[in-house]
Amino acid sequence: MNEYEAFQEVSKEDWLHEGEHFFILRALEPLSEGHLLIVARQARKDFFELTKDERSEFPEMIHEARMLIENAHVPEGYNIGMDCGRAAGQKFLRFHCHVIPRYGDEEEQKESTPRGIRNFLT
Repeated sequence: MNEYEAFQEVSKEDWLHEGEHFFILRALEPLSEGHLLIVARQARKDFFELTKDERSEFPEMIHEARMLIENAHVPEGYNIGMDCGRAAGQKFLRFHCHVIPRYGDEEEQKESTPRGIRNFLT
């Protein structure tokens, strides 16, 4: 599978939720317990290629991902984000957004575990 075909092989049985334009699944390489991905059904490279209808539905999918996480976990916070383009670190050129629950006991791992954009902001 190349970076353009990412998520095409995912079985519908692995979808935790589906909307008109997106589906939600567990991250294949989770950064924490409950880490989910929101994936566009149509082949869109990144957020900037989403249609107006897709952008309208997207916030509801973030909320749905949060509800799925909180049905099984008790996070203390979230990282919600996406990379747009290779220079930004996008690994698969298919729109997907990470919803990463965060827990208080992760602080002890802070030095050794990359934690996304918050590493770059002070």
